Amino acid sequence: MNGVRIHHPRIIGFFTRALTHEYTAVQQYRTQSSLCTLWGMADWAEYFRHESREELDHAGILSQQLLLMGIAPTGAQLRPPRPGRDLREMLTHDQDLEFSAVQLYSEAQNFSERMRDIPSAEVFARLRADEEGHMRSLAEMLERFH
Repeated sequence: MNGVRIHHPRIIGFFTRALTHEYTAVQQYRTQSSLCTLWGMADWAEYFRHESREELDHAGILSQQLLLMGIAPTGAQLRPPRPGRDLREMLTHDQDLEFSAVQLYSEAQNFSERMRDIPSAEVFARLRADEEGHMRSLAEMLERFH
């Protein structure tokens, strides 16, 4: 069998959904960075640029996994960015986005483990941990607004 692994279609679907999610996050963070630049908030613009680069790194990891599976990576239908009318609203939208990522990666990890696809489960676990870290940071930032 030449070492070729057969991947469960649902796991492939999780990777594809995750890639779309990460590209959506890149788009949202870049939009927010641009808004902050327009508002004269250079530090926040850089913060959002940094976040977009992290999400782009995640997209790279997912793209590589899909390529290893013999699937051409594609970020299907991206959701429109939710920039927000002010900084607090931006961070709230980002928290929602990160929460949905954690849910997706948790579900994907659990399914991969049930299917005994440990390499995929490890990728999803790593990405979930990153997104949980983003959620904690966002929660701390939002606490400052209360």
